[in-house]
Amino acid sequence: MQTHPHLLLVDDDADLLRLMSLRLAASGYRVTAVASAEAALASLAMDLPALVIADVRLPGKDGLALFDEIRTQCATLPVILLTAHGSIPDAVEATARGAFAYLTKPYDGKVLLEKIAYALSLTASNHVVGEDAWREELVSRSQRMAELLAEAKLVATSDASILIRGASGTGKELLARAVHRASRRAEAPFVAINCGAIPEQLLESELFGHVKGAFTGAVDNRVGLFQAANGGTLFLDEIGDMPLPLQVKLLRVLQERSVRQVGANDSVAVDVRVVSATHRDLDVAMSEGLFRDDLYYRLNVVTLALPPLVERREDITLLANHFLQLIAARYEKKLNGFAPEALEALMVAPWPGNVRQLYNVVEQVCALCTGPLIPLTLVQRALQVPSLEVLRYADAKQRFERDYLIQLLKLTDGNVADAARLADRNRTEFYRLLQKNGLDPSLFRGDDDTVAAERQN
Repeated sequence: MQTHPHLLLVDDDADLLRLMSLRLAASGYRVTAVASAEAALASLAMDLPALVIADVRLPGKDGLALFDEIRTQCATLPVILLTAHGSIPDAVEATARGAFAYLTKPYDGKVLLEKIAYALSLTASNHVVGEDAWREELVSRSQRMAELLAEAKLVATSDASILIRGASGTGKELLARAVHRASRRAEAPFVAINCGAIPEQLLESELFGHVKGAFTGAVDNRVGLFQAANGGTLFLDEIGDMPLPLQVKLLRVLQERSVRQVGANDSVAVDVRVVSATHRDLDVAMSEGLFRDDLYYRLNVVTLALPPLVERREDITLLANHFLQLIAARYEKKLNGFAPEALEALMVAPWPGNVRQLYNVVEQVCALCTGPLIPLTLVQRALQVPSLEVLRYADAKQRFERDYLIQLLKLTDGNVADAARLADRNRTEFYRLLQKNGLDPSLFRGDDDTVAAERQN
């Protein structure tokens, strides 16, 4: 059942408090209204809201002190400050320290509702408990992921082989682990191996094990991953990179449900659920003879396709804040969140590396941030977004003027009278502009190379 977001209002103006409560309740919010910072802190201890709206000027402890207390107790709880004209500098300072926004009184009710909706969209909770704990590592609120996870949970109850498709960095192993946790095999081992990261001569031994003396260096018997995963799940990552000779042996294991160690004469029965994954197009690989059709159909009983991050953009801020909490705790840094413009930059980034790239970006900004709020500049640096050249107004005006004059002279082949007429200036004034910008009209009556050389000066 969908619950109404809970808002905490703090203002000592009883009439304003009543009016705000009515408007927000009419907009579908559950509202708690109190008249002091002390009452707000008592309310926070009993029922944590989704967002706090507080006046800066309060009796006793003021709104800024309340904001500091909230940051100490619940760093990710968004706070919107209401301020009169005289306390705007304080509100601006609080915003720099992590307050979500501030509005000046008298505020626009529509703007307040927009700020509230935006804050809640950026800080929505993804906590999963009870029946949904199986997918706790897959942070998401998008419809695409909701549909995928519903399908994953359904197929997890069977023993059907699953092929997970998705670009690099989309979280294929996390989905495989989630399927394992939702299955009847959850208490048994989950074993993962990247088939593209191990040389062919070692991969066979890793998967199937070997007996002592089977090859040079085999000084002991070794149990392979199929036997290690017995009763549980074996995750074969990047199955598309598996060499053809090993594909034949893997197919035999899947058909016979038994494995023979390298150098052994007898097979050992195994009960393993196989989940495989690839970022490659296996249809193309099969057409090129690089992947066996029979193995493909054995592995691909059910396909789960993970979308790239750009197709689930509503998850970006949720993931970024989730990673920020994890990494900040590991670095033992007090980070309250991202500046709104920094979150917007994350939202519109292309993300070719998907969720893995987002994690790396958040880790970089956490390492470099020196304040409580992640600024836009650090996010741009981590995304390798070139910063715009910022000029003083006078310099920008001068550059525009010179470029404008150059274009006029090029257009008129250096004819000053024609150029002045196009600029709606008399010739004397136009000559002064040319002299001021160091431009010689005669240079624009030559060939293109001369003009190009002039433009470099």
